[in-house]
Amino acid sequence: MLPLKDNIPTLRFAILTVILIALNVAAFAVEFTWSQDQGSASGEAGQLGASEYDVGLIEYGAIPYRITHPGEDCGLSALKQEATIVCEGTKEYRDAEQAGGLADLSEAPWWVTVFTSMFLHGGILHLAGNMLFLWVFGNNIEDSVGRVIFIPFYLLAGIAAVYSQALLDTSATVPTVGASGAVAGVLGAYALLHPRARVLTLIFIIFFVTLVEIPAMVLLGVWFALQFLPAVGQLATPDVTGEGGGVAYFAHIGGFFVGLALIKLLARRREEPPGSAPSPVY
Repeated sequence: MLPLKDNIPTLRFAILTVILIALNVAAFAVEFTWSQDQGSASGEAGQLGASEYDVGLIEYGAIPYRITHPGEDCGLSALKQEATIVCEGTKEYRDAEQAGGLADLSEAPWWVTVFTSMFLHGGILHLAGNMLFLWVFGNNIEDSVGRVIFIPFYLLAGIAAVYSQALLDTSATVPTVGASGAVAGVLGAYALLHPRARVLTLIFIIFFVTLVEIPAMVLLGVWFALQFLPAVGQLATPDVTGEGGGVAYFAHIGGFFVGLALIKLLARRREEPPGSAPSPVY
């Protein structure tokens, strides 16, 4: 199901939502310039067969181990058939260092990656999906909390998402990237403020495609279920090696609940046009 638009008008143009979308697109444009050819990275990382794209995600993505072990940097080890990410303070890092098979990386400080990771994406579909949800639901949340508060709200949801995923497995070294967690905060806020809104939704099941207007609570309820059930699976079988990948479902769950928790504190009464009766946002 893909949301296309809702029936809740905004009182003013959602300029910050547009700016966030533009920043995400700009960051993806930079990613697009990174070569994905194996060995295209500069220096020792390239000699280990790493691509410029992979190194960029490592340097600016949120690596759970770095997030939960501030000050410990990571590098690439050549002790396995493929270059693997190893971090300071681990046996794998010491082994690679002693064997002379370690490539250091020019990583951004760990706290910077908490923010940069929110603007990187793993592909065009990843970016497009996140930006579509941000556009459909973000404008109403920006309208509700105001422009001064919207960006801090969005970033707080994103930070909570990063830590929610990192705490699932603090030894994991796979970078987390994407705006999904921050956008999930927007969805949580929308679910609480506008549960009765109706959303024009594109539904496709194999060859069946149709447009239907459904309640926001139904759409967001289905979305949440599709995040929660796999998250339970991740909790039951965590990636103890830290080498796996996939969707960061716990990031989505964490962002969603932060959106739910914060919106009642931050949402304000809507300023209606002159001559109309004021109404609360919830």
